[in-house]
Amino acid sequence: MINWARVKELESDVGADAFGEVVELFLEEVEQVTNALRQAADGRDLASDMHFLKGSALNLGFDRLAQLCAEGERLATTAEADKVGIDEILLVYDASKREFLAQGPNDCNQIRNCDKASLSVMS
Repeated sequence: MINWARVKELESDVGADAFGEVVELFLEEVEQVTNALRQAADGRDLASDMHFLKGSALNLGFDRLAQLCAEGERLATTAEADKVGIDEILLVYDASKREFLAQGPNDCNQIRNCDKASLSVMS
């Protein structure tokens, strides 16, 4: 679910000191969108939400979430918004977040010492 090589790359790009802030901002912004999706907020632009979530997920290595959001964006922009798997997207986000928080920012040794060839874990 998490591409740990991407996480390590992001940490290297922004620096270890700023990494926690980047993660916190990511989670805050994504939580706003996922909470709106959970409440089925009327008038939301589903394609824009899917695009935002896809980009955010790619930046932080949430690969499975990014895949689902890319498909959701495609469906939402082709008048098939009713086929977007919002429940699955929310479940994958929750699982990705749990995995990331359990192994990511609180244990940066795993991130810093990752072997790029072996850490892309997809479900």
